[in-house]
Amino acid sequence: MEFDYTITTTKTFDTAVASVQKEIAKADMRVLYVHDVQKTLGEKGFKREPFKIIEFCSAKFANEFLTVDAKIGLCMPCKINVYVKDGEIVISGMRPIVLQQFFPNAALGNRPKEIDHIVLRIIDDAR
Repeated sequence: MEFDYTITTTKTFDTAVASVQKEIAKADMRVLYVHDVQKTLGEKGFKREPFKIIEFCSAKFANEFLTVDAKIGLCMPCKINVYVKDGEIVISGMRPIVLQQFFPNAALGNRPKEIDHIVLRIIDDAR
């Protein structure tokens, strides 16, 4: 089972970031914050290619997971990264199905698999 789902896109960096945000909204989830890693590290004197971390969540899913095990909050919110690697624009997200490996005693049912499908669809549709 792969920890991440990663694809490349022919879109520009900014268009890919906007597409991910649009697809998150279409999935009835909310973008909580967009970290501009390039800017933050640049302020400390480090140079890097464009890199943004898009944090997003569904209050419904978050509440369910936290009710089962508060430690699942360590893996929340969901994140999708958009970055440049070797001249290509990359879109990458952590797969929620790995939660069962981190929390084997938590009764999560099919919810991680359901959210995994949503995250993969967000990434694919943002391509």
